[in-house]
Amino acid sequence: MRAAGGAARRPRPGRLARAAPWLLAPAAGALWAACFGREPLGLAPWLALAPLFLLLAAARGRRAAFGLAWLHGTAFWLVSIPWIAPTLETFGGLAPWLSVLLLVALALYLGLFTGLFGALGLPLWQSGWQSTGIGGSWLAFLGLPGLWIALEWLRGWLFSGFPWNLAGYAWTGVPGALPLAAWVGAWGVGFLAVAVNAAVALAVARRSLRPAAPVLLGALLLLPVAGRYAAAPGPEPDPDLDRRRALPAGAPVRIVQPAIYNQVVYDPAATREGYERLFRLSEEACDRPGALVVWPESAAWPFELGRDPAFARDVEDLVRRTGCPLLLNSTRRAGGEDGRYYNSAYLVAPSGAKPARYDKRHLVPFGEYVPLAGVFSFIDSLARSAGDYTAAEELRLLPWGRNDLGAAICFEVTFPGEVADLVRAGATVLVTITNDAWYGDTWAPWQHFRAAQWRAAETRRPMLRAAITGVSGVIEADGSVRQLLGVGEEGVLRARIDGRGDLSPFARAPWAPPAASALLAVAALVTIVRARRSTP
Repeated sequence: MRAAGGAARRPRPGRLARAAPWLLAPAAGALWAACFGREPLGLAPWLALAPLFLLLAAARGRRAAFGLAWLHGTAFWLVSIPWIAPTLETFGGLAPWLSVLLLVALALYLGLFTGLFGALGLPLWQSGWQSTGIGGSWLAFLGLPGLWIALEWLRGWLFSGFPWNLAGYAWTGVPGALPLAAWVGAWGVGFLAVAVNAAVALAVARRSLRPAAPVLLGALLLLPVAGRYAAAPGPEPDPDLDRRRALPAGAPVRIVQPAIYNQVVYDPAATREGYERLFRLSEEACDRPGALVVWPESAAWPFELGRDPAFARDVEDLVRRTGCPLLLNSTRRAGGEDGRYYNSAYLVAPSGAKPARYDKRHLVPFGEYVPLAGVFSFIDSLARSAGDYTAAEELRLLPWGRNDLGAAICFEVTFPGEVADLVRAGATVLVTITNDAWYGDTWAPWQHFRAAQWRAAETRRPMLRAAITGVSGVIEADGSVRQLLGVGEEGVLRARIDGRGDLSPFARAPWAPPAASALLAVAALVTIVRARRSTP
């Protein structure tokens, strides 16, 4: 349609201005997601979340702030965890359209936490960037990262929890960030990361670096200090705990990555070939008696230690001949055929003693069990390939010489508090075994590996990670990576590790950073509400 005079009618600038934030929100979410890719980034995580705060500045009311932030969060999850859709299709037997639909549904749910951040954080942001008095705006400004971390903790707890891609993980490549986690955990480092991004946005909104300078300078001073001192040994261990009193120096470990891929349809020949490869690599790995050999989760699938006598004999023979203790994964059936199933880690010793055992405590919903199974029939059909495991209630350590191994099976390593529980129980070395072959050569194995780095740094414990197709690695007590096997590589990692008996501040009280963040956010919100009510 043309206006009078024949000239083409152009869109009104006002409409374009109103539409621009809604177009930029998903792009901003994708930008933040790029910080959780294969390789840690250095500078980008200081800036990539800032557009979210600028979107809040453009929001007209809390509904708009919620919508923009929800769109941002949904785009973030769609870009950062797209591997869920092909996994559901390939191994869950779902139609491609249904796999994509479930991915979108999950992203929409996870995006709600960002949406809540937008709605609740809008008055904090407005107070922070519109106020001309720096002193009066700082509580509101610091309430923003407090609110983010409180919601992040909620996401990691609600409905069994999904603490994936915590904000602090974006700073994995920032020098000093991992050592700082020994004091404040990934949540505390995430608080700093969000505060820095908010400060960058504040500088853009104010067109001046002055109001943002204290946060930026504080981070630039804190990180080098953390890198130098935060990972130092903590207080002396309890003298009543013998295993912590005289830990061996340089205990030898061997991590086996057999590169055995999951089967869509059971293939006996492929199963036998993978089985033989696993034992061949293990034989080569044990080049000295006493070295701990670690297998990944599902390495000997479908054989079970307690049900397959031939497999049990092969394991016992390997351990006896080589003199190397073996940590392996197997399903455990308690109470016969109709009893409960557990996802377990066993430590088989050359002495022939009964293997020590750890049963997985935090299961994967729709992977290892089906929530509300039997209540809604469609859930049973969607999760027909899921397991029927039972979560263990007891925390057990695996004794290895004068060390105690704290095991986290697969998804468990993403929970900061649960890994800290292992350390407080006496674990001197951490080990996580996983099967990330479900996700192929995507971002998923690297995101999962990054979580293991943070658990090591938080607790000041060396971490051994064995993944069936990668990423496997030896992680130092400060979170740095000493050795690594990437996705699809086959091989053995050989190293010596030093167990530790001290407790980091975070390991002592892992609840403190999210609790302090929540209190700060509540205090800021209450202060703003009272100030607005008292304003004539």
